[in-house]
Amino acid sequence: MTATPTLYKIVPEALWKEARQTGIFHGAGIDIKDGFIHFSTADQVRQTAALHFAGQAGLVLVAIDGSGFGDKLVFEPSRGGALFPHLYADLPLSAVLWEAALPLDDAGLHIFPELAA
Repeated sequence: MTATPTLYKIVPEALWKEARQTGIFHGAGIDIKDGFIHFSTADQVRQTAALHFAGQAGLVLVAIDGSGFGDKLVFEPSRGGALFPHLYADLPLSAVLWEAALPLDDAGLHIFPELAA
């Protein structure tokens, strides 16, 4: 993989609000437990939402420029053997490209904005 794609993180709104105040995201509970921040690529993030955040309101989708993390960003096998981006460091908010609410539709599925690969 030569170019680092845009990375995506789904975060509860309250937790993201804390990160905005400090300028650093230390991770959600699962990230802290696992020792790295779990990200998804554009091709993976919808399934991540369906598997780990089904029916949850109050979420934020954060797009991250992963090009500046060097060897702290590792693509490792996870779900179905696919390579998922894992950040072995805190996420500085200076790497955030944009953030958007991740609302639910009438069927309880998340509505995603257009994503860059």
